[in-house]
Amino acid sequence: MESVLGLAVSNLTSPMILFFLLGLLAALGRSDLNVPEAVAKGMSLYLMMAIGFKGGVGIAEHGVDVTMVLALLSGIVLSAVLQLIAFALLSATTALSRVDAAAVAAHYGSISIVTFLAASQSLQAVLLEPESYMVAVAAVMETPAIFVALWLARGNGIRLDAATLREVALNGSIVILTGAFFIGAISGTEGLKEISPFIIAPFKGVLCLFLLDMGLIAGRGLKEGRGSFTMPVMAFGLYMPLIGAALGLLSGWSIGLSTGGIALMATLSASASYIAVPAAMRLALPEAKPSIYLPLSLGITFPFNLRIGIPLYIYLAGILSGGAL
Repeated sequence: MESVLGLAVSNLTSPMILFFLLGLLAALGRSDLNVPEAVAKGMSLYLMMAIGFKGGVGIAEHGVDVTMVLALLSGIVLSAVLQLIAFALLSATTALSRVDAAAVAAHYGSISIVTFLAASQSLQAVLLEPESYMVAVAAVMETPAIFVALWLARGNGIRLDAATLREVALNGSIVILTGAFFIGAISGTEGLKEISPFIIAPFKGVLCLFLLDMGLIAGRGLKEGRGSFTMPVMAFGLYMPLIGAALGLLSGWSIGLSTGGIALMATLSASASYIAVPAAMRLALPEAKPSIYLPLSLGITFPFNLRIGIPLYIYLAGILSGGAL
Protein backbone atom coordinates (compact mmCIF):
# COMPACT_ATOMS: atom_id res chain seq x y z
CA MET A 1 0.00 0.00 0.00
CA GLU A 2 2.94 2.36 0.61
CA SER A 3 3.82 2.04 -3.06
CA VAL A 4 0.29 3.16 -3.98
CA LEU A 5 0.60 6.25 -1.79
CA GLY A 6 4.06 6.99 -3.15
CA LEU A 7 2.83 6.75 -6.73
CA ALA A 8 -0.17 8.93 -5.90
CA VAL A 9 2.13 11.61 -4.49
CA SER A 10 4.39 11.31 -7.53
CA ASN A 11 1.36 11.79 -9.83
CA LEU A 12 0.27 14.88 -7.94
CA THR A 13 3.70 16.49 -8.29
CA SER A 14 4.24 15.66 -11.96
CA PRO A 15 4.27 18.66 -14.34
CA MET A 16 1.38 17.25 -16.40
CA ILE A 17 -0.99 16.98 -13.42
CA LEU A 18 0.09 20.34 -12.00
CA PHE A 19 -0.66 22.06 -15.31
CA PHE A 20 -4.12 20.50 -15.28
CA LEU A 21 -4.68 21.81 -11.74
CA LEU A 22 -3.44 25.24 -12.82
CA GLY A 23 -6.03 25.37 -15.60
CA LEU A 24 -8.78 24.11 -13.29
CA LEU A 25 -8.03 26.71 -10.61
CA ALA A 26 -7.67 29.48 -13.20
CA ALA A 27 -11.12 28.71 -14.62
CA LEU A 28 -12.76 28.46 -11.21
CA GLY A 29 -11.11 31.77 -10.27
CA ARG A 30 -12.51 33.40 -13.44
CA SER A 31 -9.09 34.09 -14.96
CA ASP A 32 -8.99 35.21 -18.60
CA LEU A 33 -6.33 32.57 -19.33
CA ASN A 34 -7.25 30.89 -22.60
CA VAL A 35 -5.75 28.46 -25.13
CA PRO A 36 -6.83 29.38 -28.70
CA GLU A 37 -9.10 26.78 -30.24
CA ALA A 38 -6.83 26.28 -33.24
CA VAL A 39 -3.88 25.58 -30.92
CA ALA A 40 -5.97 23.14 -28.87
CA LYS A 41 -7.01 21.25 -32.01
CA GLY A 42 -3.41 21.15 -33.21
CA MET A 43 -2.25 19.70 -29.89
CA SER A 44 -4.98 17.04 -30.01
CA LEU A 45 -3.90 16.01 -33.50
CA TYR A 46 -0.24 15.90 -32.45
CA LEU A 47 -0.91 13.74 -29.38
CA MET A 48 -3.13 11.33 -31.28
CA MET A 49 -0.59 11.03 -34.08
CA ALA A 50 2.32 10.47 -31.72
CA ILE A 51 0.43 7.91 -29.63
CA GLY A 52 -0.80 6.01 -32.65
CA PHE A 53 2.55 6.04 -34.43
CA LYS A 54 4.50 4.76 -31.42
CA GLY A 55 1.88 2.06 -30.86
CA GLY A 56 2.21 0.94 -34.47
CA VAL A 57 5.98 0.78 -34.14
CA GLY A 58 5.51 -1.35 -31.04
CA ILE A 59 3.36 -3.79 -33.01
CA ALA A 60 6.01 -3.96 -35.74
CA GLU A 61 8.61 -4.89 -33.12
CA HIS A 62 6.37 -7.28 -31.18
CA GLY A 63 4.45 -9.02 -33.94
CA VAL A 64 0.90 -10.37 -33.81
CA ASP A 65 0.10 -13.13 -31.32
CA VAL A 66 -2.92 -14.73 -29.63
CA THR A 67 -2.73 -12.50 -26.54
CA MET A 68 -2.81 -9.39 -28.68
CA VAL A 69 -5.91 -10.57 -30.56
CA LEU A 70 -7.61 -11.45 -27.26
CA ALA A 71 -6.71 -8.01 -25.86
CA LEU A 72 -8.28 -6.29 -28.87
CA LEU A 73 -11.44 -8.39 -28.61
CA SER A 74 -11.60 -7.75 -24.86
CA GLY A 75 -11.38 -4.02 -25.48
CA ILE A 76 -14.33 -4.09 -27.89
CA VAL A 77 -16.46 -6.19 -25.52
CA LEU A 78 -15.58 -4.03 -22.51
CA SER A 79 -16.48 -0.86 -24.41
CA ALA A 80 -20.00 -2.12 -25.07
CA VAL A 81 -20.57 -3.83 -21.71
CA LEU A 82 -19.37 -0.86 -19.65
CA GLN A 83 -21.67 1.45 -21.54
CA LEU A 84 -24.68 -0.77 -20.93
CA ILE A 85 -23.81 -0.91 -17.22
CA ALA A 86 -23.38 2.87 -17.09
CA PHE A 87 -26.71 3.46 -18.84
CA ALA A 88 -28.53 1.10 -16.49
CA LEU A 89 -27.01 2.76 -13.42
CA LEU A 90 -27.78 6.27 -14.65
CA SER A 91 -31.37 5.30 -15.49
CA ALA A 92 -31.86 3.72 -12.06
CA THR A 93 -30.16 6.33 -9.85
CA THR A 94 -30.53 9.71 -11.59
CA ALA A 95 -33.23 11.83 -13.20
CA LEU A 96 -31.32 12.24 -16.48
CA SER A 97 -33.32 11.90 -19.69
CA ARG A 98 -32.79 8.85 -21.88
CA VAL A 99 -30.71 10.85 -24.38
CA ASP A 100 -28.55 12.45 -21.67
CA ALA A 101 -28.03 9.07 -19.98
CA ALA A 102 -27.03 7.51 -23.32
CA ALA A 103 -24.59 10.35 -24.04
CA VAL A 104 -22.99 10.12 -20.59
CA ALA A 105 -22.79 6.33 -20.86
CA ALA A 106 -20.99 6.67 -24.20
CA HIS A 107 -18.20 8.61 -22.51
CA TYR A 108 -17.71 5.82 -19.97
CA GLY A 109 -17.82 3.09 -22.60
CA SER A 110 -15.09 4.89 -24.52
CA ILE A 111 -11.65 5.86 -23.22
CA SER A 112 -9.50 8.84 -22.26
CA ILE A 113 -6.26 8.74 -24.19
CA VAL A 114 -4.66 11.27 -21.82
CA THR A 115 -5.51 9.09 -18.80
CA PHE A 116 -3.91 6.23 -20.75
CA LEU A 117 -0.79 8.39 -21.20
CA ALA A 118 -0.67 9.31 -17.52
CA ALA A 119 -0.88 5.62 -16.59
CA SER A 120 1.90 4.83 -19.08
CA GLN A 121 4.11 7.48 -17.45
CA SER A 122 3.34 6.06 -13.99
CA LEU A 123 4.27 2.56 -15.16
CA GLN A 124 7.61 3.87 -16.43
CA ALA A 125 8.21 5.41 -13.00
CA VAL A 126 7.92 1.98 -11.35
CA LEU A 127 9.87 0.24 -14.14
CA LEU A 128 6.92 -1.72 -15.55
CA GLU A 129 6.78 -2.19 -19.32
CA PRO A 130 3.29 -2.87 -20.72
CA GLU A 131 2.60 -4.58 -24.03
CA SER A 132 3.22 -2.15 -26.89
CA TYR A 133 -0.07 -3.00 -28.56
CA MET A 134 -2.18 -1.56 -25.72
CA VAL A 135 -2.50 1.64 -27.76
CA ALA A 136 -4.32 -0.46 -30.36
CA VAL A 137 -6.71 -1.61 -27.63
CA ALA A 138 -7.32 2.06 -26.83
CA ALA A 139 -8.10 2.75 -30.48
CA VAL A 140 -10.66 -0.06 -30.81
CA MET A 141 -12.46 1.06 -27.63
CA GLU A 142 -13.22 4.52 -29.06
CA THR A 143 -15.81 3.77 -31.74
CA PRO A 144 -18.09 1.00 -30.31
CA ALA A 145 -19.27 3.27 -27.49
CA ILE A 146 -20.50 5.88 -29.96
CA PHE A 147 -22.59 3.38 -31.90
CA VAL A 148 -24.04 1.83 -28.74
CA ALA A 149 -25.03 5.33 -27.52
CA LEU A 150 -27.02 5.91 -30.69
CA TRP A 151 -28.75 2.55 -30.24
CA LEU A 152 -29.59 3.31 -26.58
CA ALA A 153 -31.00 6.70 -27.53
CA ARG A 154 -33.29 5.25 -30.22
CA GLY A 155 -36.07 5.03 -27.67
CA ASN A 156 -36.29 8.80 -27.99
CA GLY A 157 -36.61 8.81 -31.77
CA ILE A 158 -32.93 9.04 -32.73
CA ARG A 159 -32.33 7.41 -36.12
CA LEU A 160 -29.17 5.54 -37.07
CA ASP A 161 -29.02 6.96 -40.59
CA ALA A 162 -26.08 6.23 -42.90
CA ALA A 163 -24.82 9.81 -42.90
CA THR A 164 -24.58 9.93 -39.11
CA LEU A 165 -22.84 6.57 -38.92
CA ARG A 166 -20.35 7.67 -41.57
CA GLU A 167 -19.57 10.92 -39.75
CA VAL A 168 -19.06 9.07 -36.47
CA ALA A 169 -16.82 6.42 -38.05
CA LEU A 170 -14.71 9.12 -39.71
CA ASN A 171 -14.36 11.23 -36.56
CA GLY A 172 -11.02 13.04 -36.80
CA SER A 173 -9.64 11.67 -33.52
CA ILE A 174 -10.34 8.09 -34.59
CA VAL A 175 -8.93 8.62 -38.09
CA ILE A 176 -5.64 10.16 -36.94
CA LEU A 177 -5.13 7.64 -34.12
CA THR A 178 -5.76 4.54 -36.21
CA GLY A 179 -4.11 5.99 -39.33
CA ALA A 180 -0.92 6.88 -37.46
CA PHE A 181 -0.98 3.43 -35.87
CA PHE A 182 -0.93 1.72 -39.25
CA ILE A 183 1.74 4.08 -40.56
CA GLY A 184 3.90 3.28 -37.54
CA ALA A 185 3.33 -0.45 -38.04
CA ILE A 186 4.38 -0.19 -41.70
CA SER A 187 7.42 2.07 -41.22
CA GLY A 188 8.63 0.40 -38.00
CA THR A 189 11.66 1.46 -35.98
CA GLU A 190 13.40 3.02 -38.97
CA GLY A 191 10.42 5.30 -39.50
CA LEU A 192 10.45 6.26 -35.82
CA LYS A 193 14.14 7.19 -36.02
CA GLU A 194 13.42 9.53 -38.91
CA ILE A 195 10.83 11.58 -37.04
CA SER A 196 11.84 11.02 -33.40
CA PRO A 197 12.81 14.71 -32.88
CA PHE A 198 9.16 15.54 -33.60
CA ILE A 199 7.42 12.51 -32.07
CA ILE A 200 9.52 11.87 -28.94
CA ALA A 201 11.22 15.02 -27.68
CA PRO A 202 8.32 17.54 -27.62
CA PHE A 203 5.71 15.05 -26.43
CA LYS A 204 5.64 15.79 -22.69
CA GLY A 205 5.78 19.54 -23.21
CA VAL A 206 2.80 19.45 -25.58
CA LEU A 207 0.98 17.20 -23.11
CA CYS A 208 1.49 19.79 -20.35
CA LEU A 209 -0.04 22.55 -22.48
CA PHE A 210 -2.88 20.25 -23.53
CA LEU A 211 -3.68 19.41 -19.90
CA LEU A 212 -3.65 23.10 -19.03
CA ASP A 213 -6.40 23.55 -21.62
CA MET A 214 -8.25 20.50 -20.25
CA GLY A 215 -8.17 22.05 -16.78
CA LEU A 216 -9.64 25.29 -18.14
CA ILE A 217 -12.43 23.38 -19.91
CA ALA A 218 -13.17 21.28 -16.82
CA GLY A 219 -13.38 24.31 -14.53
CA ARG A 220 -15.69 26.22 -16.86
CA GLY A 221 -17.85 23.15 -17.41
CA LEU A 222 -18.24 22.58 -13.68
CA LYS A 223 -19.37 26.18 -13.24
CA GLU A 224 -21.83 26.07 -16.14
CA GLY A 225 -23.32 22.69 -15.34
CA ARG A 226 -23.47 22.92 -11.55
CA GLY A 227 -27.30 23.01 -11.62
CA SER A 228 -27.36 19.57 -13.27
CA PHE A 229 -24.87 17.98 -10.89
CA THR A 230 -27.02 16.28 -8.30
CA MET A 231 -25.37 14.01 -5.77
CA PRO A 232 -26.30 10.81 -7.68
CA VAL A 233 -24.75 12.21 -10.89
CA MET A 234 -21.54 13.22 -9.13
CA ALA A 235 -21.38 9.88 -7.31
CA PHE A 236 -21.63 8.10 -10.67
CA GLY A 237 -18.49 9.93 -11.84
CA LEU A 238 -16.60 8.42 -8.90
CA TYR A 239 -17.92 4.86 -8.64
CA MET A 240 -18.21 4.07 -12.36
CA PRO A 241 -14.41 4.20 -12.85
CA LEU A 242 -14.03 1.60 -10.09
CA ILE A 243 -16.55 -0.71 -11.76
CA GLY A 244 -14.76 -0.30 -15.08
CA ALA A 245 -11.36 -0.87 -13.50
CA ALA A 246 -12.54 -4.08 -11.82
CA LEU A 247 -13.74 -5.50 -15.13
CA GLY A 248 -10.57 -4.32 -16.89
CA LEU A 249 -8.34 -5.93 -14.27
CA LEU A 250 -10.15 -9.27 -14.54
CA SER A 251 -10.10 -9.11 -18.34
CA GLY A 252 -6.39 -8.31 -18.55
CA TRP A 253 -5.50 -11.00 -16.02
CA SER A 254 -7.66 -13.67 -17.68
CA ILE A 255 -5.99 -13.25 -21.10
CA GLY A 256 -2.49 -13.29 -19.66
CA LEU A 257 -1.32 -9.69 -19.95
CA SER A 258 1.73 -8.51 -18.02
CA THR A 259 1.37 -6.40 -14.86
CA GLY A 260 1.71 -3.24 -16.93
CA GLY A 261 -0.77 -4.50 -19.51
CA ILE A 262 -3.33 -5.38 -16.84
CA ALA A 263 -2.92 -1.92 -15.29
CA LEU A 264 -3.47 -0.24 -18.66
CA MET A 265 -6.53 -2.40 -19.42
CA ALA A 266 -7.95 -1.34 -16.05
CA THR A 267 -7.11 2.31 -16.75
CA LEU A 268 -8.77 2.25 -20.17
CA SER A 269 -11.88 0.62 -18.70
CA ALA A 270 -11.98 3.15 -15.84
CA SER A 271 -11.49 6.24 -17.98
CA ALA A 272 -14.07 8.41 -19.72
CA SER A 273 -13.70 10.08 -23.09
CA TYR A 274 -13.60 13.86 -23.48
CA ILE A 275 -12.21 14.22 -27.00
CA ALA A 276 -13.68 11.80 -29.58
CA VAL A 277 -17.03 11.05 -27.94
CA PRO A 278 -18.03 14.68 -27.13
CA ALA A 279 -17.33 15.61 -30.75
CA ALA A 280 -19.47 12.69 -31.95
CA MET A 281 -22.27 13.43 -29.48
CA ARG A 282 -22.53 17.04 -30.67
CA LEU A 283 -23.15 15.65 -34.14
CA ALA A 284 -25.20 12.52 -33.47
CA LEU A 285 -27.11 13.49 -30.30
CA PRO A 286 -27.44 17.29 -30.35
CA GLU A 287 -30.30 17.01 -27.81
CA ALA A 288 -27.86 15.75 -25.16
CA LYS A 289 -26.47 18.40 -22.81
CA PRO A 290 -22.68 18.97 -23.03
CA SER A 291 -22.97 20.79 -19.69
CA ILE A 292 -23.58 17.36 -18.11
CA TYR A 293 -21.43 14.84 -19.95
CA LEU A 294 -18.28 16.92 -20.46
CA PRO A 295 -17.78 18.25 -16.90
CA LEU A 296 -18.66 14.81 -15.49
CA SER A 297 -15.99 12.99 -17.50
CA LEU A 298 -13.41 15.77 -17.45
CA GLY A 299 -14.07 17.51 -14.14
CA ILE A 300 -14.80 14.53 -11.89
CA THR A 301 -13.68 11.19 -13.35
CA PHE A 302 -10.47 12.47 -14.98
CA PRO A 303 -9.01 14.04 -11.78
CA PHE A 304 -10.14 11.02 -9.74
CA ASN A 305 -8.23 8.68 -12.02
CA LEU A 306 -5.14 10.88 -12.03
CA ARG A 307 -4.94 11.30 -8.28
CA ILE A 308 -6.32 8.03 -6.91
CA GLY A 309 -7.28 5.60 -9.66
CA ILE A 310 -4.04 5.03 -11.58
CA PRO A 311 -1.88 4.21 -8.51
CA LEU A 312 -4.63 1.90 -7.25
CA TYR A 313 -5.00 0.11 -10.60
CA ILE A 314 -1.23 -0.46 -10.85
CA TYR A 315 -1.13 -1.83 -7.32
CA LEU A 316 -4.05 -4.20 -7.92
CA ALA A 317 -2.55 -5.33 -11.25
CA GLY A 318 0.60 -6.25 -9.34
CA ILE A 319 -1.39 -8.35 -6.90
CA LEU A 320 -3.27 -10.14 -9.68
CA SER A 321 -0.12 -10.93 -11.64
CA GLY A 322 1.81 -12.03 -8.56
CA GLY A 323 4.29 -9.17 -8.76
CA ALA A 324 2.86 -6.83 -6.14
CA LEU A 325 4.70 -3.53 -5.88
